[in-house]
Amino acid sequence: MQEHETGREGVDGQADAASLSAEELRERIGALRRVGVFSDLPEDQLEWFVRHAQERRLSPGEIVSARGDKPEWMVVYLEGEVQSVRDESISDGYIYIARAGDPATEVSGMLPYSRMTEYPGTARAIVPTRLLLFHAGLFPQMLERMPVLGQRLVGVMSDRVRETMKVDVQRDKLMALGRLSAGLAHELNNPAAAARRAADELLEALVETRASDLRLCRHDLSLEQRAFITEFEQEAIARHEDAAPLGALEQSDAEDELASWLADRDVREGWSVASHLVEAGVNVASLETVVSEVGGEAFADVLARVAAQLRTARLVKDIKAGTTRISELVGAIKEYSYMDQVPVQEIDLHRGLENTLIILKHKLRKKNINVVRDYGKDLPRITAFGSALNQVWTNLIDNAIDAMPEGGTLKVRTKREPLDVLVEIRDNGPGIPPEVHAHIFEPFFTTKPVGEGTGLGLDTSMRIVHKHHGNVRFETKPGDTCFQVRLPLRQTGDGRA
Repeated sequence: MQEHETGREGVDGQADAASLSAEELRERIGALRRVGVFSDLPEDQLEWFVRHAQERRLSPGEIVSARGDKPEWMVVYLEGEVQSVRDESISDGYIYIARAGDPATEVSGMLPYSRMTEYPGTARAIVPTRLLLFHAGLFPQMLERMPVLGQRLVGVMSDRVRETMKVDVQRDKLMALGRLSAGLAHELNNPAAAARRAADELLEALVETRASDLRLCRHDLSLEQRAFITEFEQEAIARHEDAAPLGALEQSDAEDELASWLADRDVREGWSVASHLVEAGVNVASLETVVSEVGGEAFADVLARVAAQLRTARLVKDIKAGTTRISELVGAIKEYSYMDQVPVQEIDLHRGLENTLIILKHKLRKKNINVVRDYGKDLPRITAFGSALNQVWTNLIDNAIDAMPEGGTLKVRTKREPLDVLVEIRDNGPGIPPEVHAHIFEPFFTTKPVGEGTGLGLDTSMRIVHKHHGNVRFETKPGDTCFQVRLPLRQTGDGRA
């Protein structure tokens, strides 16, 4: 509550209450009784509260409290509505609404036993609003005179904490989803764009193929010559499919040799087909064989057809590679989220870890992080909530990536133990400072900059693992941080050990 508005009457509120007539006092008590936690309290207790509270009336748009203000007042909403926005710089920030008549919010602000140190957002009246303000300095007297009210306010505070945590957990999930979506969009866009470019070029290659066919038909080639051309094309395409790519220098030298040879035989634009021929393993000796079989007059047109066919085959291969990559990503997403599957089932932990790495591949590549896998060969399938465990792997791997901003090595290890399966996520970042070890699993605790983390990732991960009756622990030192997750080998059908 802003000091220049609310501090003018003093902490005890007597200046405000002293001027009340008997009728005004009864009206305020009646208004207070319409608030749920006060409704059945004795008249003398309500009168004491009213006499020590201050009334404030607000016009729409007027600020009740500003972000960062120290909370010193309990606020009772008698009429109207107030909205509090955590971050006014973004249009989709969290909005807290307090209104008269709503049991969950009609008593707000500072409450007894609350640890709130500052208001998280700026609160403004939305409609004409009427408040009663009760100073926190009077809480000891209030709890002594109104013990039932104190118990009820503790319940209100507990409900408020649960609701806040629920909202923050949801916000954390949305932030994580946003990060994953951005990476996936990049991963999907690359093969999709490559396949589209290849499809556009394929149309041009088909036009070239038709044109070379028409030119070839003008030559009086025998059946044997046509059979040779077909066989030569098929062999070249097969070599193109299986050939290992040449180095840049080796490829360039081979293209220059072919282009020079073609230029000596007056083949126009021989340089434009040289790259396709080299990729298919066609060399000068092969072309000399073609010349001897089809003759010098038809050679250029035969060569144009062969090059067009090779280009077509390469483009089809590129389209297949792009669409295969897209299919793999979509499959990984479906498996990661266990879409269209029952929540609890026998799962392969290695598949879950691999799908998580696929989804985070863009971030791994961007940070220049090398992934080392050390998977136990005898790891059994376990009964678990697959999508929930994938959320654990995402949180742990994402944290490990963030711990290595300049690049490094991420090691993912699995092992079968007598009663458990062990999953380790290890990074060679700077380590976790000793002063934060005790707080690492606390909700809302984070070492990341503002806006980059909510401090719920490890808390959520621990809750999910505990739901499976497993445990999470960590070991850390400069250059080596390892999070270990142990899950029971044997569980019931509902995911419990």
